[in-house]
Amino acid sequence: MKKIGFLSFGHWQSAPGSQTRTAQDALLQSIELAVAADEIGIDGAFVRVHHFAQQLASPFPLLSAMLARTKRIEVGTGVIDIRYENPLYMAEEAAATDLIGNGRLQLGISRGAPENALRGWESFGYRAGDDDTVRGYAKYFLQAINGAGVAMSDPTRTGANIPLAVQPQSPGLADRIWWGAGTRKTAVWAAEQGMNLMSSTLLTEDTGVPFSELQAEQIRLYREAWATAGWKREPRISVSRSVLPIVDDVDRRYFGHRHVEDEEDQVGYIGNSLSRFGKSYIGEPDKIAAEFAKDAAVREADTILLTVPNQLGVEYNAKLLKTIADHIAPAIGWTRKAA
Repeated sequence: MKKIGFLSFGHWQSAPGSQTRTAQDALLQSIELAVAADEIGIDGAFVRVHHFAQQLASPFPLLSAMLARTKRIEVGTGVIDIRYENPLYMAEEAAATDLIGNGRLQLGISRGAPENALRGWESFGYRAGDDDTVRGYAKYFLQAINGAGVAMSDPTRTGANIPLAVQPQSPGLADRIWWGAGTRKTAVWAAEQGMNLMSSTLLTEDTGVPFSELQAEQIRLYREAWATAGWKREPRISVSRSVLPIVDDVDRRYFGHRHVEDEEDQVGYIGNSLSRFGKSYIGEPDKIAAEFAKDAAVREADTILLTVPNQLGVEYNAKLLKTIADHIAPAIGWTRKAA
């Protein structure tokens, strides 16, 4: 059973045509788009987290508001850069947010993408620059949300010397943690840790094959590692795609003059890594549906996150999501859930 959701980067900018001119606009419109998505019948509302930029940053107040205003939809992140987080405080915030949402939080975490600030996490007071430290943070976070004792009690207050877990705890939250994997190797590591897999529109490696095939290989390796690890539950796997259907003059004005390269994979460098970027799906809904159904990674994943042009406002993006739900998503086996 396929699920679809939107993924917003939450940009804001005081510029001509922007419907999100301030941080308040970006935050409130993210909440309203989640409400609209819930009413449309799609399955998820996800936000990207960036720091030192005019984009969504501190996620938990926003996620809590989105969960409080909706009834059915999953709400989550894609992803939180844990270099900027205290694992135990994040465990407390995540559990409290999940309890507000009655178990609907789907939390994507990872090392994150390059930020505007040079080693910005150090300005936040953390020393998590290398991969080993980042993975240590992730393991510590998982231990905390699983109820492990992470501090010893004060006998003068408790009458005992026992390990204490962070509070609150939210049962089942550990099964709803996702790792944003940018390579096949990190996907295998995520499986070994028992985390769901979240794969975006780029991979920080390139083997010369089309992006969707490379991503499908990443998913297959993840599933093999999951089975080898012996986890009992079935994992969740998401991929992100840019899907921009054109159905009227407004759509044509925004996206009708697309460049050929938008509909093809791109290869370039992120830092020192040769990376492959997935294409965008732009055009008439029936044309997109036919192409979308052939996407190897979309076929392999159970969840598809649709990146939205959030600066075009709630009304436009709700129309975009409804068009995808009505005319494109059924081609990949998705069915609308009862609102």
